[in-house]
Amino acid sequence: MKRQIALLWLVLSIACSRTAPRTEVAVQPPAASRIPHETVLHGQKLVDDYYWLREKGSPAVTAYLAAENAYADAVMKPTQPLQEALYKEMLGRIKETDMGVPMLDHGYWYYTRTEQGKQYPIYCRKKGTLESPEEVTVDLNQLGQSEKYIGLGGYWVSPDNGLLAYSIDTTGFRVYTLYVKDLRKGQLLEERIPRVDSVAWASDGKTLFYTVENDAKRSYRLYRHRLGSKSPDPLVYEEKDEMFELNVGRTRSDAYLLLASNSHTASEVRYLAAGNPDGSWQVVAPREKEHEYDVDHRGDLFYIRTNSGGRNFRLVTAPVSGPGKAGWKELVPHRENVMLEGIDLFQDQYVLFEREDGLPQLRVTDFKTGSSHRIEFPEQVYSVFPGGNAEFKTTLYRFNYQSPITPSSVYDYDVQTRQRKLLKQQEVLGGYDASRYQTERVLAPASDGTKVPISIVYRKGLTRDGKAPLHLYAYGSYGMSMPDTFNSNAISLLDRGVVLATAHIRAA
Repeated sequence: MKRQIALLWLVLSIACSRTAPRTEVAVQPPAASRIPHETVLHGQKLVDDYYWLREKGSPAVTAYLAAENAYADAVMKPTQPLQEALYKEMLGRIKETDMGVPMLDHGYWYYTRTEQGKQYPIYCRKKGTLESPEEVTVDLNQLGQSEKYIGLGGYWVSPDNGLLAYSIDTTGFRVYTLYVKDLRKGQLLEERIPRVDSVAWASDGKTLFYTVENDAKRSYRLYRHRLGSKSPDPLVYEEKDEMFELNVGRTRSDAYLLLASNSHTASEVRYLAAGNPDGSWQVVAPREKEHEYDVDHRGDLFYIRTNSGGRNFRLVTAPVSGPGKAGWKELVPHRENVMLEGIDLFQDQYVLFEREDGLPQLRVTDFKTGSSHRIEFPEQVYSVFPGGNAEFKTTLYRFNYQSPITPSSVYDYDVQTRQRKLLKQQEVLGGYDASRYQTERVLAPASDGTKVPISIVYRKGLTRDGKAPLHLYAYGSYGMSMPDTFNSNAISLLDRGVVLATAHIRAA
């Protein structure tokens, strides 16, 4: 952790260079002198000079990493006192004993909690009400007692609440093994399935579908498993196109299982009635070049978010009995100035996750009346994310709101009364006061004239003479725009006069 902080906050040591005298660095970063790896993909020749680093345990790779670490230590040595001060500041803002906001799912309240001195979260649930006795479902601290590392990949409860499928990695390389626990008896079943990526339960509570990864960490095969079966699990589907990955899931309505095959520019979704695990998976719409879509379910319709009508996506419906493109009916049209990024579908309403002028928005639409409204937010720079919304029949919509100066806050929003209730705000220890800081949002013209939103945060009282150190960050791979989230570590920068800016280069 100290090494991560030292590298992450290198900009701080530069900005506060008066606290770190200059020094000569004897160690130089090592050069990659191995033979480059060449391959041909889709007719194009690709060269990777660092392919040899894939051999994690080889002496050459170990020596290379040791040399890089030695170089980083030498470069950062003059800032050692500052590193220690930063580490204590940052750690001092974290509340180690804490509890997440419980989420209702099929009659149980699910949540995680942490305890001071313990490295990993504890996963729990309570039946019926929050006053019920606590049931610990997974304690990573116990499971990882004999491991150098442990990480939870997925957590899937059976429809009858009696079984839990979860995946664990003990390597640090995100290679997960699937386990199944009988929650009624508190005992593990015999299942041990390696390299599992995603899981979905059938309605019978005895059958689950799972996808596995190959050596390239591409999720490429779907299998069906019967609990207790000693026979090899049947292969249901194999994705042979190396550009596509598989993910299996279950609709919020509980009626269907969905198998999505996605590349970065195209999609193909298959569906199966959750009550018919031995049935045949059907394709919603065959894959097409540059056609992306995703699917959810309500009643006798599939709801499909698709870019078939424009790059910003639109929302269509299709009958479950025949969901092909020929039967699609438009519900929300494509809009040139609004990106439709997602949809949460419920029995009586749906919530659109939109982005306009670079800002995220939540739009609620009532199925009965057709009325629609956006949820209002108080700041000009912020982020909002859908929260834990497991229940299909509900009038409450949970979301997470935060900004560079507002800690992560969980709300329940009543879609009928339009009232919101704050359930929990991240506690920042050490006397954090948001009123000491200021955020702004500016637009910077790119070379093609596009106005790129930039979020800026600084401590109030800043002298605006252009001399303050500034850290500008941007990321935009895969069409992703960086969100404006709260980071308690940033306070150490802001309090030392550094201005932080994030360019949202994929949000325009």
